[in-house]
Amino acid sequence: MPSSLVAPGPDLDSMFAALGDPVRRALVARLTRSDATVGELAQPFGLTPQAISHHVGVLRRCGLIEQRREGTRRPCRLRVDQLSLLGTWIDDQRRAWDDRLDALEQHLTEDGAAR
Repeated sequence: MPSSLVAPGPDLDSMFAALGDPVRRALVARLTRSDATVGELAQPFGLTPQAISHHVGVLRRCGLIEQRREGTRRPCRLRVDQLSLLGTWIDDQRRAWDDRLDALEQHLTEDGAAR
C-alpha cells in the first residue's frame, strides 16, 4: 500500500463514509445554521430520537460534530474545521485534475500547430 494512503492525519475515510448517508448529510446541513439537540435534529425526520442519536454518534465519532452538556441538554455543534478538511481534499483533487487537463490541452494545441 502506498505510504500516502496510510499517512497520519485526519480520518477522511470515516468522515466521507459518515456523509454517505443522506440523513447524516441532512443533519450536517441543519447544523450549519445553528447548534441543536438530538430532539431538535429529529423534528424534520420521521425517525425516532434513538435513530437520530445513532446518526449523531457516527458523526461525533468521525469528528464532524461535537456535543456538550448544558444542564440536561446536550446540544450538537458542527466542527467546521473538520468539514473544511474534506473541502480542502476535494479542492486538491480538483486542482490536480485541472492541471492534467490544462497539460493535455497544451499538448494538443502544440501538436496541432506542429502539423
